[in-house]
Amino acid sequence: MEAYLLDWVSLCLRWAHLIVGIAWIGASFYFIWLDDHLETSQDPKLAGELWAIHGGGFYRAEKYKLGPADLPKTLHWFKWEAYWTWITGFALLVVVYYFNAELYLIDPSVMALSKGAAIGIGIGSLVLGLAVYEGLCRSGMSDAIIAAALFVLLGAAAWALTHVFSGRGAFIHYGAMLGTIMSANVAHVIIPGQRRMVDAVREGRAPDPLDGQKGKQRSVHNTYFTLPVVLVMISNHYAMTYASRSSWLVLIGMTLAGALIRVWFVMRHKGRAPAWVWLGGVAIMLAVAFLLAPKPAPPTTKVQFSQVEQIIA
Repeated sequence: MEAYLLDWVSLCLRWAHLIVGIAWIGASFYFIWLDDHLETSQDPKLAGELWAIHGGGFYRAEKYKLGPADLPKTLHWFKWEAYWTWITGFALLVVVYYFNAELYLIDPSVMALSKGAAIGIGIGSLVLGLAVYEGLCRSGMSDAIIAAALFVLLGAAAWALTHVFSGRGAFIHYGAMLGTIMSANVAHVIIPGQRRMVDAVREGRAPDPLDGQKGKQRSVHNTYFTLPVVLVMISNHYAMTYASRSSWLVLIGMTLAGALIRVWFVMRHKGRAPAWVWLGGVAIMLAVAFLLAPKPAPPTTKVQFSQVEQIIA
């Protein structure tokens, strides 16, 4: 009965996780698209504007360089999609992988762990990944150096997780680490910065442009993490990915391919999207597929019917 109830809890959490995740990704992709399609406005206070049509109606969006002179009575915030995606995702991690650690998280052939140790390492990996990421973003290094350092960080995380947990456990914790970073970007950087911007406008001060710049940086990071995270989410349906001896290379390849494809879409928004970017992503996925391809069966000697006939006789 307990297992049956846990199945229903898992189903409802997975359903909720998908719904709020779709809402978050949709909002994130939309605002990245909106920023990249803004057109120059004649109003000097505006960073740009855009006209659109959808669902039988016309829409006009305007982006201020800093902030309006007065705030409207109702100001819509985009945060709960991110919060609930992490909450439902972590709850699902607990129900599926921590309650059933011996089944889904621990693989004695990889590393002999107690249930408590495995859970502790799992949660620790999320905290450590977030801490290192925050350190990089707050270091003052250029975006290019941060991107290179992040690639090294993710490579190290993929290798370490696949040498501690089962294949499925390693993959889900890699995705959970990225999801935790993404949610923390919203909760601890983007939203607090926006609160300070709102407070400044209400108090008649000019908002600090640094808040907007930091929020934009984290938002861009999130959009590049999105496709790798989604791919990890569905990978547990495909044992060829996580059951391989080279599963950590699969993780890195999938991450890089997804990020490159997303980079191409963002560049395409701006009207300059060289084909080599998405072709690079496709080439990496093909390389991963080649790496995982089953080896051909060794040649065997054909049995003659005369030999079979003797056995039967």
